[in-house]
Amino acid sequence: MVNTRNGQTSGQQPHDAPPPPELATLVVQQGELIRLMREERQAQGQQRPREHQPRGITYKDFEDLRPPVFTTCPEPLAANDWLRTIESKVTLLPGLTEQEKARFAAQLLQGPAGAWYATFQAMQPQGHITTWEELRTAFRAHYIPKSLMEQKQKEFRELKQGNRTVMQYVQSFIHLSQYSPGDVADDPSRAARLLSGFDSTLLTHLGREYQSFSALVDTALDMENRLRVANEDQKRKRRANNAHGSSRSEKASYQQPQQYHQQSRFVVRPNQSGWIHRAPQQQRFPTYRAPSHQAQLPAPRAPFSQGAWGPCFNCGKTGHFSKDCRAPRRIQGPTPAGGSQGKQKGSNSKTGRVHFIHMDQVPAGEPVLAGTFTVNGHPAVVLFDLGATHTFLSKSYALKHGIKMYKLKEDYHITAPGSPVATGLMARQLKVDIGPESFVINPVVLPHQGIDVILGMNWMVENDAILHVGSREVQLKSKVTGKILKKHLEATVNTSELQEIRKIPVVCDFPDVFPEELPGLPPDRDVEFKIDLIPGTAPISRRPYRMAPDELKELKTQLQEQLDKGFIHPSSSPWGCPALFVEKKDQGGKRLCVDYRPLNAVTIKNKSGYYQIKIGEEDTPKTAFSTGYGLYEYLVMSFGLTNAPAFFMYMMNSVFMNELDKFVVVFIDDILVYSKNEEEHKDHLRTVLTRLREHQLYAKFSKCAFWLREVSFLGHILSEKGVAVDPSKVEDVLNWKQPETVTEIRSFLGLAGYYRRFIKDFSKTAKPMTSLTKKNTKYLWDPKCEEAFTSLKKSLTSAPVLAQPDVTKPFDVYCDASGNGLGCVLMQEGRVIAYASRQLRKHEANYATHDLELAAVVHALKIWRHYLLGNTCHIYTDHKSLKYILTQPELNMRQRRWLELIKDYDLEIHYHPGKANVVADALSRRAHCHMLEVRPTARVICCEIDEIEVITEQMAELYSLIIEPTIKEQIIAAQKQDKSMAYIREGINEEKRACFTLDDQGVLWFKGRLVVPRDMELRKKILDEAHTSMFTIHPGSNKMYQDLKQKFWWTRMKREIAKYVSECDVCRE
Repeated sequence: MVNTRNGQTSGQQPHDAPPPPELATLVVQQGELIRLMREERQAQGQQRPREHQPRGITYKDFEDLRPPVFTTCPEPLAANDWLRTIESKVTLLPGLTEQEKARFAAQLLQGPAGAWYATFQAMQPQGHITTWEELRTAFRAHYIPKSLMEQKQKEFRELKQGNRTVMQYVQSFIHLSQYSPGDVADDPSRAARLLSGFDSTLLTHLGREYQSFSALVDTALDMENRLRVANEDQKRKRRANNAHGSSRSEKASYQQPQQYHQQSRFVVRPNQSGWIHRAPQQQRFPTYRAPSHQAQLPAPRAPFSQGAWGPCFNCGKTGHFSKDCRAPRRIQGPTPAGGSQGKQKGSNSKTGRVHFIHMDQVPAGEPVLAGTFTVNGHPAVVLFDLGATHTFLSKSYALKHGIKMYKLKEDYHITAPGSPVATGLMARQLKVDIGPESFVINPVVLPHQGIDVILGMNWMVENDAILHVGSREVQLKSKVTGKILKKHLEATVNTSELQEIRKIPVVCDFPDVFPEELPGLPPDRDVEFKIDLIPGTAPISRRPYRMAPDELKELKTQLQEQLDKGFIHPSSSPWGCPALFVEKKDQGGKRLCVDYRPLNAVTIKNKSGYYQIKIGEEDTPKTAFSTGYGLYEYLVMSFGLTNAPAFFMYMMNSVFMNELDKFVVVFIDDILVYSKNEEEHKDHLRTVLTRLREHQLYAKFSKCAFWLREVSFLGHILSEKGVAVDPSKVEDVLNWKQPETVTEIRSFLGLAGYYRRFIKDFSKTAKPMTSLTKKNTKYLWDPKCEEAFTSLKKSLTSAPVLAQPDVTKPFDVYCDASGNGLGCVLMQEGRVIAYASRQLRKHEANYATHDLELAAVVHALKIWRHYLLGNTCHIYTDHKSLKYILTQPELNMRQRRWLELIKDYDLEIHYHPGKANVVADALSRRAHCHMLEVRPTARVICCEIDEIEVITEQMAELYSLIIEPTIKEQIIAAQKQDKSMAYIREGINEEKRACFTLDDQGVLWFKGRLVVPRDMELRKKILDEAHTSMFTIHPGSNKMYQDLKQKFWWTRMKREIAKYVSECDVCRE
């Protein structure tokens, strides 16, 4: 046995004990032991995860989630719901590969769906393993039609709350959003889209921007509950007041919240022009507050403080409401003579209060709720006064419109600004038209000449009115369902403008036609503005322009104004053009415009003021514009749209169709009313203003002028004398400094050339300046240029006056022909009305003299057909044989053809010796195409020509004769001198020059068009003719190019025309 304690073995002899180990050895051994133990423990830790690794995901795991089986699709949208359910199931199994997802989902396709899947698999390449994305795409394409998805997307984008509760609306929103994921890609966009569809009443209490969808839903639910509680409290108070016999006196209606889906109301907001009725079905879009950077939760309204509004309406003391007053109730309305009902006994007078009785008492900038409405069929300025105890009527207004006044048994002592007013008169049963409703008032008559009607608290209580002074809104109880006007109006009354309108005869009866601001969204008209795009055009979107801090502030303000007026609303359109500011000419400040150039480039042009015509509902997304505060789109026709001017012109012509050319001329948004005398002008002016009122079109009073003897219209002065140059328009020309570059010369000549028909010898005078515009010509301003420059400016100040035609009187036409061209002058009673001339065509040069003179007559009849057809006219010619053309027995074919045209006119042909016919004679011998302006000669020369010998030298001052070759002759001559033309002629038979041809005379043509060589002076002359002649007058680059390319061709022709037009100051305006 072994004795472990002593370390000895029994049966053996004891030995000496070994020496104890050293301390260093023990430390090394223990360290080694610890290292071994640590390695063993780490090895065990690495093996443990492998021992507990979970097994792979099987179909049994997927089946435990109870996924639905898909067999057939009775409702196409059910297929989308099945896909969404499967996607939600597979997300619960992490680690599932895309191939496994497809394999597990395929097991759920049974019946017809299983057969479809088998076909789908058979069409796949051999060995291909289908992924979940491939299966989902093929499944959606087979079971969910694209048209149905587009229908659901449209339904989602047009989703509005309507009569739903907030929770019902949110549920519908979430359900439909799955079909349009691109519109709600992130949380802020979901919140913005949800916010845009809320009911307008609820929307006014919500903020503008919410970054969180859930925060918006919580806020909307809370606000809905608040409005519901406030509505119930209001009903409870009303029932309590009715139970105690209260007559609903002074309910502090301005404190009451708006009804929310409980009571039929309508909203009107005043300005000096009155209100425009808008039916409930027209309210397609809600209003919005100004965009803000951070949404805030709505706070409860501040409690009403009566101390700020004055004493109790019942006892006159402060500190409480009249509904809580313990004093006996007072009667609010006046009692006419003979009526004693409700009158307090022992009382011989009554008191009242009014804040303002004259508009000049309104402090500057005071937000007064006032507007122009119809009272007993006559327009009146109506003030909503919270401080007025009664409804008042101006005595001057009553006398002016024959309103009967009644004597009261008791006088009223009215506290008014300045001094108290006493009155004992009233009017009964007056009808006030506000929006679609008529209200009956019994006003107390005040002896003043200020505000026509003041609606006080007794009227507001009777009609359950709510005044929102901060937002300038009046809400009235009505039988009409919904709100008729949801737009903010700038209701501060412009007293100076009202006074000016009242001073103008006829116009004073139409103050509603001249509002300070447009009253809101225009009414539905017979036509709406359309934007027709080139087929296949994809939506165009551009990022917003960068703006300075001041511009961003102005942008925010103007966006709010247009939102409140209903002109724009937030948009989710894929279209978007950038917004920018332009300076206003008349008022200063900035006008918000949109750079619609990308949209205009793909818009089909047509020939058909702004903010007064609606845009078609399907075209509003195309008007979307981007700003730093979001995307918006116009509901009304805006500035910058390519077809807008023509469409507005079409609408104006349709409005004044019965008056056009009788006493009205319309050019886009300019209306000219003309009459023979003042009495006739009254009727005409009243007719025009009535048309504007009927069609709810509005004019800006500050830009209107009435009862004028002469008027500036389209750059000319129109008067009873005729047409003359507008001095204000040529002021820039008269003040023009000496040109220092070729570009400045072209700008000057372009502006002055607009009035060239008033300037004698325009082209001859301007020739020294024109020569400096030639290519490769050194710019040298010599005395001749200075003389021409000064002469042109002087000629504008002494231009002649051309008479206006009178279609009730006969016309005189003077005709003449020469070997160079045809000339004619239209006159009436010795005054020149118009000039006309043209060159002879190539074949006309071969005409006999008789036919050539007859051609001049035919030319005059054709060009002035609108004047001469149906009127008596006398034709004067220096070819005596034409006098007998109507009775001549033998005529050639050409003469017979022209005679058929001549017989349509009531005319007489007279012989006029050539020496007397100097004006037409000069025009006919003028080969150049510029219009020649001459001063009218005395009629006595025409009448006594047989007795008086007219010497040419004496008449030299009456006309200017410039003998120049025709444009065509100049081009042909220039072709022969141009080296590039010679190079083309040499290779005319080469294939690359197949478009060029040479005629028998060696003239070079390009596809039937005359080739213009590289002669800049010659090209400038052609452009001048096409741009400033009598029949074109600044047509614009596109029209000018279309006209010229029919006859001429040169390289970069379109570019040169565009540059030429861009340098014209008249076209730039």
